[in-house]
This record gives sequence, structure tokens and C-alpha cells, in this order.
Amino acid sequence: MEALEIVVVGDDGGRREALVTALRRAGYRASGVARLADVAGITADGTPDVLAIDLHDPELDLQRLERALASGHPPEPETLDVVERRHIVAMLKHTGGNRRRAALLLGISRSTLLNKIRRYAIEVPPRSPTS
Repeated sequence: MEALEIVVVGDDGGRREALVTALRRAGYRASGVARLADVAGITADGTPDVLAIDLHDPELDLQRLERALASGHPPEPETLDVVERRHIVAMLKHTGGNRRRAALLLGISRSTLLNKIRRYAIEVPPRSPTS
């Protein structure tokens, strides 16, 4: 019997790699990725046997995951507003709250980003003087 293929998803690299190492020692084929979007590129057919997700990941939509698991059916596609909001939050996290850099990476003007931050009521922590 072939070992299960397990992909561990989580942005904490140390925890992710520790779990991957433990799974490999137990005889599983295990690998890890930082983001859920990267899973498809890591397995042979794009679908692992088991997906271990860090439920504390701020980019994970827990309510949508719960609905999908409860119904046994794939969830409805998200609205563009929901996807856009989550992507803006992720970009602001990536840039450490630097709105100018986030706007540049998103391909929009800083004023457009500020309007979207207000529209979606996104809380952006103040940047430290060194950033």
C-alpha cells in the first residue's frame, strides 16, 4: 500500500516544517506550503490525499470552510468584493501596512487603495517610524 500524500499549509514556517518532518518520519509523503493557493503546484495531480491547514491563518475564511465541510458540497464562488477585500488585507500584511507599496503591487493608485480600505472597513495598523 502506498503512503498517503499529505500537504501541510501554514504561514509559520517553523511549525509547518516540524509537522512535515514528523509526518515523513512516520512514513507519510509530506510536503508543506505557506499558502493554500500553492497546493496545486506541489502534488503530482494537484490533489493531496490529506490537507492539513493552520486554522489560525488570517487569510483563511473559516466560515466558508465550515459551510463547505458541513454541506459536503463545494461552496458557492465568492463575490468579487469578498475576494478583493481578502486580497487587499493580504497585500497590506505583506507590505507591513505600507499603503503606497501595497497599491503599487496591486496595480492601483494609492487613492484607489485608500478608498477601498474605507469601503471594506479594513483596519490597517499604523506603520512604525522605521518602516
